[in-house]
Amino acid sequence: MSADQEDPPAGAPLTPQRAFVDAVPHNRALGMEVVSMDRSGAVFRLPYRAELVGNPETGVLHGGVVTALLDACSGAAVFASLPRLAPIATLDLRVDFLRAAVPGRELLAHATCYRLTRNVAFTRAVAYHDDRDAPIAASVGTFMLGTRRGAGRPAGGGSR
Repeated sequence: MSADQEDPPAGAPLTPQRAFVDAVPHNRALGMEVVSMDRSGAVFRLPYRAELVGNPETGVLHGGVVTALLDACSGAAVFASLPRLAPIATLDLRVDFLRAAVPGRELLAHATCYRLTRNVAFTRAVAYHDDRDAPIAASVGTFMLGTRRGAGRPAGGGSR
């Protein structure tokens, strides 16, 4: 959903596509858009905005913004691969920055989930402008499957 589209009606079901924009405040604040999402993977768009720039002298997007885009798109690829919707959480995300994004241009990300186990999903993703084969950044990630709020906490509220 892009910023100029109407919001879905109140009470509309929360689809995985809407969840990444509506239910994740960070993704919404950055202005991420879901271009596509199916079993083959996910594609996200991040429109260029001056407030996302890391270096005002160059106008290049901040590396944290690129990382957030790769993480969100990778999570979407995991959701699209699951037989049924379940909570997930990023366990690990390694990002290699290969070159700077071009100032003033939107950024795209493409992610695939290449392996699912009972508890962990494995992803690959690239961030790019026009050509997936000329990436700005590449990532590999692992996601925990079936997380639940409060699950696994020891009695008494202590931490492990």
